[in-house]
Amino acid sequence: MKQFTKGVFIGAVSTIAALAGAAVTFHKNVIKPVEEQEEKFDENRRAAIRKGRSAHQI
Repeated sequence: MKQFTKGVFIGAVSTIAALAGAAVTFHKNVIKPVEEQEEKFDENRRAAIRKGRSAHQI
């Protein structure tokens, strides 16, 4: 019974570790590049607005 309990505990810990690793990898490879791309678009949009406003100064 002692070995069974130890096996269940080790299995649960390793499963949780694998899920955490998968979540971190997914965030790093999928979500972060999308956020960086959106940030770049926002910067370009703000720059275009500033440029457009300064072009029409009297």
